Amino acid sequence: MNGYTGWMIVAGLMAVSGALGAYAYAIRLKKQEQSKRRIPRKWPLVVRAMVNSRERLVWRWMLRAFQDHHVMVKLPVTRFTMPQVREEGQHWFQILGGVYCTFTVCNNDGQVVGCVDVPGPQGLSLSNQTLKHTLLSQCNVRYWVVDPEHLPSVSTIRAAFLGEQAVMKEELERVRTETEFNQTRANLKAALIRQRNNQPTASDFARLEALMSADPHSHDAYDSQLSTTWKHDSFVAPLDSRSGELTEGR
Repeated sequence: MNGYTGWMIVAGLMAVSGALGAYAYAIRLKKQEQSKRRIPRKWPLVVRAMVNSRERLVWRWMLRAFQDHHVMVKLPVTRFTMPQVREEGQHWFQILGGVYCTFTVCNNDGQVVGCVDVPGPQGLSLSNQTLKHTLLSQCNVRYWVVDPEHLPSVSTIRAAFLGEQAVMKEELERVRTETEFNQTRANLKAALIRQRNNQPTASDFARLEALMSADPHSHDAYDSQLSTTWKHDSFVAPLDSRSGELTEGR
């Protein structure tokens, strides 16, 4: 065996060993990847709140502002938007998959009317705001950034999300309902006063006693007076009263 043949054998062995090493490494990586995807018997996770303390303040304020709507938490924009060209769906999903708003407001038909972001301790980047403002505005969805320490009025955000006409219509409906309620309450109060004034008083009974003393045959007048002073459902004249004869007990 000459030197050239020896070198060829060594090179061949090194190539084979390298290939075997690469194959073994690939098998090891594959097993590690499979073990990562394997469902564990006990998940290394714990439950946590969906919002922090700052976001909670805005959430409660929005629940008061949109009692007739649904306020959803941290919904991705890909959940309520779709590409105009279906074939581009995967492309835009990869770009927008991580874009979400802190709160999303939708009506009872599931139509989104507006989104709100709450800046974190580090604020909200201008590029992030610009992206969502441009995207949502073109989809006819309002977008606001709300500071928990400077909350706008309820009527302001409702007008921005629902429109001035809708808010004005709601205000007129509220005034009409309140007026009808006040009128009904006034009518009930007046009816109670009239009923109270029709109740017999002590002076009425004194006058009837004096009448009976002056005329022993005034029972008919007494009964007639009672019928005008006592209510028909009173003890003296119940509604289901029927005339009957008294019998002597044996």
